[in-house]
Amino acid sequence: MVSIEEFRKLAMSFPDATEEPHFEKISFRIKKKIFATFDEKNNQAVLKLNEIDQSVFCASSEKIFYEIPNKWGKQGWTIVELSRVRPEMFEDALIRSYENVVTKKK
Repeated sequence: MVSIEEFRKLAMSFPDATEEPHFEKISFRIKKKIFATFDEKNNQAVLKLNEIDQSVFCASSEKIFYEIPNKWGKQGWTIVELSRVRPEMFEDALIRSYENVVTKKK
């Protein structure tokens, strides 16, 4: 299980990360681009993974990680059930999400 405090601490530990509101959610951004959001109502994170990482995380833990069921999911946006995920696994996924957004070609 990952709490919002743990999520926030990890997300804000990345260079140049900021926390900003995003509709009814909290977003974590790098250079104005979202790499993660937190949905407090559902205790879920949404991460921006690349196609390979999304496939690996979803296949290994389908009740914890799953693609958003719309066009956003096809672009790598992946839901994470924070009440079920191991902290180490979440940290790995969040790092990959951050790196995916930082290194994305413009």
